[in-house]
Amino acid sequence: MRGMNLYDATVPIFTKFLTNLEGWLDKAVAHAEAKKFDPERFVQFRLAPDQYALVGQIQGACDQAKYTVAKLTGKAPPSHPDTETTLAELRARIKTVLAYLATFTPADFEGAEDRRCTYSWLGDKGMRGGDFLDHLALPNFHFHLTLAYEILRHNGVQIGKTDFIGSLPLT
Repeated sequence: MRGMNLYDATVPIFTKFLTNLEGWLDKAVAHAEAKKFDPERFVQFRLAPDQYALVGQIQGACDQAKYTVAKLTGKAPPSHPDTETTLAELRARIKTVLAYLATFTPADFEGAEDRRCTYSWLGDKGMRGGDFLDHLALPNFHFHLTLAYEILRHNGVQIGKTDFIGSLPLT
């Protein structure tokens, strides 16, 4: 990410894809209503027994977004206990993270490229901010987002690549 303010690689990207996720949930509800089943069933759907259900994938994407910007800017992230059990609660979690992301400016990310980022599970090791973003944060965010997308697709929701990618910053 050299030569780019890490704001540009995080806040707008996380905002775009979490907003896309909200749209997928809209389509999931419409699908469930058309097929005459309770859309709340989606919350506990999963692809494999050892993976998180949709609820965990959405929580994971939201957490990765908020923790990434917090770590890169040296700020404390908000706490969100993983208590969501409904689509409305998941939507509220997404909206809370979107509101948190909106509080950041490019100036907040000055020095982020070289800021040391750690997690307790890394022990006494850490990574430079740019490496953290490229090698852990963005892949992990997109992992959870992709699994949420695939859970919905696997269960018949009509979403495709353009729903995943969303709008493009065309010039």
